[in-house]
Amino acid sequence: MLAFNTECHLFIPGCGFEAPGLHSFVFEPLFTVGGFEFNKPMLLALLSTVVVVWFFWAAFGRAKVVPGKLQMVGEAGYDFVRRGLVYDALGKKEGDKYVPFMVSLFFFVWIMNIWSIIPLAQFPVTSIIAFPAGLALVVYILWVSLTFKKHGFVGAWKNFSGYDKSVGWVLPLLMVIELFSNLLIRPFTHAVRLFANMFAGHMLIVMFTIASWYLLNGVGVVYAGASFVMTILMTAFELFIQAVQAYVFVLLACNYVQGALAEHH
Repeated sequence: MLAFNTECHLFIPGCGFEAPGLHSFVFEPLFTVGGFEFNKPMLLALLSTVVVVWFFWAAFGRAKVVPGKLQMVGEAGYDFVRRGLVYDALGKKEGDKYVPFMVSLFFFVWIMNIWSIIPLAQFPVTSIIAFPAGLALVVYILWVSLTFKKHGFVGAWKNFSGYDKSVGWVLPLLMVIELFSNLLIRPFTHAVRLFANMFAGHMLIVMFTIASWYLLNGVGVVYAGASFVMTILMTAFELFIQAVQAYVFVLLACNYVQGALAEHH
């Protein structure tokens, strides 16, 4: 379904600019499987899983001592996350066991983001809050469970609350703030940071795309050209943001795991 009326242009009576809005993020079901309806974002999320699994299976399924092109790309991506994110946050000894999860998380988020600039797809899955929220919940459960496993019941609550007798009489207030921040605000901001950036980026690209077509009439062609240039620039910038947001999401996940494994302070 198109997001705007293709017959409407500038200077045509009764044709106003139809700006994108929340309706641009609402999709009708494409098909139903066993009573479960699949819409476009859900299908793209499923395809993202297939792409990530296929890529690493193809890259490492028959790994060779002298790697081929696909294996070299896979090793570069794997090593980027392992060394640039996991080892920096957790160290090699503790980090090795979390590398597969963080690599999977990084590429899954990145592929879901990158659908925004793929023809026909043209929609970032993570601009639907349910997807970042679900991934943030997985990280949250991992972080909380590791904290209890590492520090025990009492130690975990001290970790969550920032318990430190040296702060004196403000300790009760500090503990309440830390508990609220760690157990409620942290997972919320983890999800919203990714969602908000991808939502805003997609909205801007859609707006300039629609404006380019709407202005394509008479003298408005000049403005349409400027709008189209902005569309190209925003798309290029979005490519950068898509990778950065995947990086930041996994970086925060690594920091949360590091906080769970660190000695209480």
